[in-house]
Amino acid sequence: MSDLFLYTSVHDPLAKPLFDGLEQEYDSRYADVRGRIGGSAREELQRYPAAAFAAPVGAFVLLLRDGVAISGGAFMPHRDADTAEFKRIWTLPGLRRQGIARRVLQELEDQAARQGYRRVYLTTGFRQPEAVGLYLGHGYRALFDLQADPETVAHLPFEKHLPLPHPAANAAPPQRQGVHA
Repeated sequence: MSDLFLYTSVHDPLAKPLFDGLEQEYDSRYADVRGRIGGSAREELQRYPAAAFAAPVGAFVLLLRDGVAISGGAFMPHRDADTAEFKRIWTLPGLRRQGIARRVLQELEDQAARQGYRRVYLTTGFRQPEAVGLYLGHGYRALFDLQADPETVAHLPFEKHLPLPHPAANAAPPQRQGVHA
C-alpha cells in the first residue's frame, strides 16, 4: 500500500470522490438546518472558484492510496495577506481514526508556510465533533467558547500560527510527493 500527496486542481477527476463524500456528509448532518447555516451542501462546495485554491495564493491536495483519493484538503487566502483559510478537509469514512486527516492537515500547514502564510484560519460545522477534536489536538485555538452549545454557535472558527519555513523551502507545491504507509 502506498500513499502519495498530489497537488492538483479541484477540477481533477480524482477529486470527485472527495467532493461527493463531502456533499453527502454535509447533507446528512445539516439537512434540517440548511436555512440557518447558509444553504445546501452543494452551494457550499461551489461557493469559491477553483482559482481560489490554486498557486500561488492557494493549494488543493489529495492524498492518494494506490491511485485513489482517500483524503484531501485545500486552502485559499483569508482576509489578510498572512492568513490562509483551510477548507474541504475530508477523509473517506471507512478510513477515519487512522491519522489520515492529521497527515493532510500537516501537509496543508507545511505548504501554507512555504507559500508565506503565517497563520491558519478555519471553521468547522457544529455537528462535526470529530473535526473539533482533530483541530484542538493539532494545536489549533478555538475562537469560540468551547463551553457553549455548538448548535448556538453554528460555524466553529479556529486559528493556528505557523512556524517560519526553513530558508531553503520552496514555495511551489510538489507535483507528487510520496508518503509510505
